[in-house]
Amino acid sequence: MPFLLPLLALLLLSAAPTVTEVVTAMTACDQNFLNQTSPQIGGILEGGNILDQNRYKTICQTLRDEKIFVTLYDTTNKIPVFSAYKYTGINESARQNQWKIEPQLEEIKLNANMEIEEEGKSYTHQADNKNYINDRGFQKGHLLPQSYGWDIIAKRATFTLTNSVPQVDSFNSKSWSYMESCVKCVLDKYCIDANGKTEGFVVTGARPSNNNLLNSKVNIPSMLWSAFCCYSSSQGAWLASAHWGDNIPDGGRVLQTKTLDELRLELGAPSEAFPGTNCPIHTTVTHLYPQLDKFCKCPKPVSTSVSP
Repeated sequence: MPFLLPLLALLLLSAAPTVTEVVTAMTACDQNFLNQTSPQIGGILEGGNILDQNRYKTICQTLRDEKIFVTLYDTTNKIPVFSAYKYTGINESARQNQWKIEPQLEEIKLNANMEIEEEGKSYTHQADNKNYINDRGFQKGHLLPQSYGWDIIAKRATFTLTNSVPQVDSFNSKSWSYMESCVKCVLDKYCIDANGKTEGFVVTGARPSNNNLLNSKVNIPSMLWSAFCCYSSSQGAWLASAHWGDNIPDGGRVLQTKTLDELRLELGAPSEAFPGTNCPIHTTVTHLYPQLDKFCKCPKPVSTSVSP
């Protein structure tokens, strides 16, 4: 009988209630931002204020009364602007793969603590599973990867369609996947504070295309970007880097590591991943790559440092 206990625990967790909070301010789930300060996204989110609250919605992904991560969602393009998360390491490795929608975006009335599964319905303000049925070579690409989740509950929270974009198969499974693996290795090895606790902040976003739609509904982003920042006690310094790439077929090339300032220039002012923080904007973590395991899939070190 004891060998059945882990299976029973997984079954109970799979039935755990999911409660999503669509809120009006980023401050409602700002624990996922470094210094509780949200990113700047020009023309969308500036100074912590959403400029068009009819179109852009803040979603606190909340399971078992814990706000796991935060997404700023574009109800017109039906893709996230970004998802942000405080990374604290990995406790469990089991993967979840059951995609959900966000009932509050549609004002679907549910009983308290009841979850809703996508069942082929059509929704006005978000994508659904049938929008991803295609023969054009796209996948549901996570912004916040499930592999970053602390436990099975956190991993499960990433499988919401408001945390996904149409991503080219090869870009998702090769370059983008390699980048996620590399960043996770840096977070695990170097983003450890003086108390031995892992803590890093990750923001991943998508740049929408000019009306390139999947199944005439979901915007296919032209580019995806990601950035992280943390304090490293072993290095006695703040660490940060950024990555981005076009959402096109690739041959498995690894995305080059860039600075936060280069990302700012790519996104356009006043966009900024970690405004008003100690995150270094002119340096990367490429000098740490030689100390990482070869399975981390980091790119060969190429300096992108520029003078302040």
